[in-house]
Amino acid sequence: MRTSVVSGFAVLLAAAAVSYSIVTGGSIGLGAALAASSEAVNPNLPARTSSARGVTTKVTPRNLAGTAGSWEFAIVLDTHSEDLSDDLVKSSLLLDGAGGRHSPTAWDGAPPGGHHREGVLRFRPISPRPQSIELQIGRAGEDAPRSFRWQLK
Repeated sequence: MRTSVVSGFAVLLAAAAVSYSIVTGGSIGLGAALAASSEAVNPNLPARTSSARGVTTKVTPRNLAGTAGSWEFAIVLDTHSEDLSDDLVKSSLLLDGAGGRHSPTAWDGAPPGGHHREGVLRFRPISPRPQSIELQIGRAGEDAPRSFRWQLK
């Protein structure tokens, strides 16, 4: 009899916790604290844009959290003058503030060709988190890679 009373109380306590979580929108304190710490570590970084030789490249960091499975950069290429046949996995590098060079792991987006391409370029997360990062994108016919920089700390 005593075991069933204890089990019943545990079920009632669990139901109360779930109900409270639903009523408060799920923020019992821990969730809010985790969200705040994530914001402090991974603030919204601004998009960077480069225009040269008739091609505009816009890069927006999307997920650079230390807990992320991959670091993601949304990339948009636009032109009215040439075919965008860049292989971004082969022509891009992520540099960290300590001199490390990191190659992309994947491009998830439009295939080579056309006058407009967009997608996400992925990298393995860098640990420890660097002070700054620089994404370089080399383009055929251009003397130097395009450079996009952000301060992380």
